[in-house]
Amino acid sequence: MPLKWVLHWQPNAGTTVNTQILNEVTQCVESINGVKEGRWKATVTYYKPILRDQSQAPELPRDFLGISLPEQPNKYYFIIRGQRIVLEADSSIQTIMEKLQSYKSRVALYFEGFQYQLGDFQLRVGKVTPTHSDNLRGIIMEVEYLPLSSIDKSRQVMEEFVDIWQEAISKRSLPGHFMHMEPNFVEYGLSDHYSSQHTAVQYATVMAQLIATQSVQAARN
Repeated sequence: MPLKWVLHWQPNAGTTVNTQILNEVTQCVESINGVKEGRWKATVTYYKPILRDQSQAPELPRDFLGISLPEQPNKYYFIIRGQRIVLEADSSIQTIMEKLQSYKSRVALYFEGFQYQLGDFQLRVGKVTPTHSDNLRGIIMEVEYLPLSSIDKSRQVMEEFVDIWQEAISKRSLPGHFMHMEPNFVEYGLSDHYSSQHTAVQYATVMAQLIATQSVQAARN
């Protein structure tokens, strides 16, 4: 599977994300000859346990994330960040979870936008919104390098591509920049050979970062 980096928009201090920034970023991809290929959508859901009996509390994970990815429509991914666990399940697990009523969804976010082809790279640029509202929570970008699946071997070419991209974006004088935070995949028991589980872990990292950024903004306000 081709290697992928998931980046998120980090607003400058005192600023927030807005649709104008998203539009500028999209125009920027098209200005460097990105060919639009269609839409994409991923979903990240934050689950908390339903405790009928407080004595259960120590046995159950305090919270975890459920992730659906467009490239694996028949799979569903679970991340327990505290224990650095990532699991791949059949997508029908969501129906089973609803019936079991052990955990409930606290927050669900859509990551959705357009996909572009740019030589050996595939870019996905999109907005982050809660499932029941259009309130923009963030901007996300996936950079996929199609020829390679080794994280180490592709690092240099990815860094060079992201540098070119950051330069193109900086010319538009937007109040922020794209940020790549690479998780420690080894902690999750993942190898150098890229898989959808690596993508799920990256989405979990981005979700945590979005929540942290918004908490800081809320504290300032």
